[in-house]
Amino acid sequence: MRIDNKEGIRILQLDPEGPVISSAQNTSDLIGNAWMEHVDVIGIPVARLDPKFFRLDSLFAGEIIQKAVNYGVKLAVIGDISRFESSSDAFRAFVGESNRGEHVWFVPTENGLDEKL
Repeated sequence: MRIDNKEGIRILQLDPEGPVISSAQNTSDLIGNAWMEHVDVIGIPVARLDPKFFRLDSLFAGEIIQKAVNYGVKLAVIGDISRFESSSDAFRAFVGESNRGEHVWFVPTENGLDEKL
């Protein structure tokens, strides 16, 4: 985990290796810590998210996103999500809508996040 500062935007970038974010407690800890560090964006590698995040019917993605929005922190999911998009029209639509918004982005690489910012 590291905190980057890119043009005045503080980004908490999780390492690709580490515990999977799979529970409400993991989510609260992550977002609470980011908020205390005055972070603007949390970059989460795909590998760090429990696969249920990518199944909208699990409601896990909504739970994480709602907490982030409540704390004023943006989320960037970084990595290849093509296998999840190809298996769910709803998820693909969710990604498209999210990427047009201001709170959650799905980007293929950290450079993709830089471009989004």
